[in-house]
Amino acid sequence: MKNNNRTLLISLLIVFNIILDQVSKYWVRLHVAKGSNTEIFGDYLTLHNVENTGAFLGLGSDFNPILKIILLNVLPVIVLTLVLIHIFRDKNLDRFSLVGFACIIGGGIANIYDRIAYGQVTDFLHIDLGGVFRTGIFNLADVSVMVGMGCLIVGNFKKKKPEKPKKEEIINA
Repeated sequence: MKNNNRTLLISLLIVFNIILDQVSKYWVRLHVAKGSNTEIFGDYLTLHNVENTGAFLGLGSDFNPILKIILLNVLPVIVLTLVLIHIFRDKNLDRFSLVGFACIIGGGIANIYDRIAYGQVTDFLHIDLGGVFRTGIFNLADVSVMVGMGCLIVGNFKKKKPEKPKKEEIINA
């Protein structure tokens, strides 16, 4: 992949993830009552409007304000910046890894933006498959991060494993 195409792909994926997340949160803030529970697909997929002052599943919402800023804003910005530098510098990353990292960065930036702009993150989707599988309330930035992690896992499994030497090569060595 040419360097310009690679940079464009990374940038577009990050921006796409941020825009998709921010537009969906804007729509939810505008059209969905806080604390509501609306069925989208029965009880299996529901729409809410919940403001999360913490991280994943509200973890950290009880932290003191300084610790919250450090753990939920400063540290993620540092990590996302380092990952962004890594994907622009490492020209050997496969497409799954590039897409995965771009999705993680886009989703991370979108949630950090909410924390900085609003002091909280808007979550609005909930899945409950009758006790078989159940999520907390999440947003599209969270989906982006999870898709990114999935891409990294798939990319890791698809990497070529070193070939084992043939028996003849071992005997002749």
